[in-house]
Amino acid sequence: MRYFTLALGVLAFTAHAEDISVKSPDGDLVLTFSDENELAEYSLTFKGKKLIDASKLGFTFEQAQPMYRDFSVKEVSRDKHNDSWEQPWGEQRIIENTYNELAVEFTHTDDAQRKFVVRARVFDDGIGFRYEVPGSGQRNITRELTQFHLTNPDAATAYWIPGQGRERYEYLYRETPLQDVDLAHTPFTVKYEDGTHLAIHEAALVDYAGMSLQRQDGGRLEANLSPRADGTLVHKEGSFTTPWRTITVGEQAVDLINSYISLNLNEPNKLGEVDWINPGKYVGIWWGMHIGKYTWGSGDKHGATTERTKQYMDFAAKYGFDGVLVEGWNKGWDGNWIENSQLFSFTESYPDFDVKAVTDYGKKKGVKLIGHHETSGGITNYEEQMEDGFKLYQDHGVEQIKTGYVAFGQNLKRRDENDIMRYEFTDSQPVVNHFINNVSTAAKYELAINTHESVKDTGLRRTYPNWISRESARGQEYNSGVGAPNPANHIPTMSFTRMLAGPMDFTPGIFDFDYKRPEVPENDTVDFERRPMSTLTRQLAQYVVLYSPIQMAADLPENYLKHKQAFQFIQDVPTDWEKTEALQGEVGDFIVIARQEKKDRDYSGDDWYLGAVTNEEPRTVTVKLDFLKPGKKYEAQVYQDKQDTDWKDNPYAMSYETKTVTAKDSMDLYLATAGGAAVRFKALN
Repeated sequence: MRYFTLALGVLAFTAHAEDISVKSPDGDLVLTFSDENELAEYSLTFKGKKLIDASKLGFTFEQAQPMYRDFSVKEVSRDKHNDSWEQPWGEQRIIENTYNELAVEFTHTDDAQRKFVVRARVFDDGIGFRYEVPGSGQRNITRELTQFHLTNPDAATAYWIPGQGRERYEYLYRETPLQDVDLAHTPFTVKYEDGTHLAIHEAALVDYAGMSLQRQDGGRLEANLSPRADGTLVHKEGSFTTPWRTITVGEQAVDLINSYISLNLNEPNKLGEVDWINPGKYVGIWWGMHIGKYTWGSGDKHGATTERTKQYMDFAAKYGFDGVLVEGWNKGWDGNWIENSQLFSFTESYPDFDVKAVTDYGKKKGVKLIGHHETSGGITNYEEQMEDGFKLYQDHGVEQIKTGYVAFGQNLKRRDENDIMRYEFTDSQPVVNHFINNVSTAAKYELAINTHESVKDTGLRRTYPNWISRESARGQEYNSGVGAPNPANHIPTMSFTRMLAGPMDFTPGIFDFDYKRPEVPENDTVDFERRPMSTLTRQLAQYVVLYSPIQMAADLPENYLKHKQAFQFIQDVPTDWEKTEALQGEVGDFIVIARQEKKDRDYSGDDWYLGAVTNEEPRTVTVKLDFLKPGKKYEAQVYQDKQDTDWKDNPYAMSYETKTVTAKDSMDLYLATAGGAAVRFKALN
């Protein structure tokens, strides 16, 4: 808002230009841009209550003039948009995309060439805005000044993990007063005392650095971009646009899950026909290494052998799994592989693993080999071999590759244009660009990528549908007995934080909680400090609650045959969905989600699945079944904890029953401490 003051003797008056605002289609959200005190700013209200107070916009550069102070604002354009689009795979087949758009231009009051446009889209459930900066020549960003000035910070609770830390995104979530936040990754979720929730994130992270949030004074959070090896943040040549900064808003926690702002702000599919991307379920030679039964490296306990892979393929074929993941097949795993990334080969296998023999056997069984490329953060070593590795897999009928980047802190290794080794964060600009190079190159070989130790998801699966899943959080391997397991509140917290970003390859389905690692003496009692905090039915619920188009049955095959009734749910549950509804939940407490099986030409898609997970508090949740199709009858196949189920002493106790239900009914589900429930609603008519 510009103020002009004229002094005439003792008489003075102030005039100002109008603020420039845009409303959501339903009118509840109002986004306003202003130039009060000649600063570039924005604010946001929800149902008449201010959520984001005046917050700065702009940049500083290494040498170019800064952009934020002494700026005036004017309107550039407005637009309305209302359509829908179809995902090739996803948690929701049809995505509604309705918003009002406003573009404003901030121009320096003394230099008309120093300007930038902010383009904003306001949806009923939140906003997204990005910078569009004209210009020429090289500009190195040293600070993005975007702020999120949350009002009434003393009434706000934040749920967050540290940004730019040693463990990338693999931290337990913290629940703190907003005022106690330090540097936090996004998605960053806030709950107010009146029940209003918001989540700050970003969309379409391309050729830019990932954004964390740095707490300033009061309720102010400022964008903190992951630095490059040289300390600058982003290098740009000529005109550039930034990723979208997003704020999702809801009256209750589940509104955040039921939003698709991030997907809508990404560009449509760039890959063309993608019928070669196949969602599904897989087993793998993976958990055995984590619990110490096998090794990734060569030797007597080597996990990735030809014979063992064939055995896993036999199991997969018998029980309806699409693929077998094999980790540790290629040379480079011996010794300190985390530090020696340059030793990895992506085409040479260990002598006891024959790629051709395995894939030929899989073809007979109708089971695909799922490939694996561990890089240890060796970006340059991987890129030099990447296409050869992709070609090898394509030649043998592989369709999916799990990639890994196990490197701690700012330790991903990249040689620059001057052949100098640089050390980068997972979300620095060069590594962000590497990930996009990886998935776009894989598409040329019709390969889907599941990235572990990856940069966070920002909806790019819409643009690159072969980026089929990723990790980017603390997953199942933390329950393997090395250190403290994931606590009971981990999944009910991730549902409202990490999972807002997109699919996660959590690798659920552990059925044996009594394993002992080799280093534990045989006569030792169970160490409850390291045992997974889970019941058997909680493992089933994860297949519905934690969305991914590819889901692993992570345990050893023999452990599933000890619990055949529970295993049936894993065999039944799909991974591609027609519709998703988050029904109930509170951050860190519990979550209930229902998903409808995807329709296709040969199947009506009337079956629904439900998952519910609780924290350390046992509870009974009453679920209305009005998401089911009216007038139809369903057989509800209900897997839930018993009253005496206990994650420490009785984790395998499970109740199974069937009943006929309709959309008019409700269902009570008991969730034990660290427990869960899973239901299949099988259409009957």
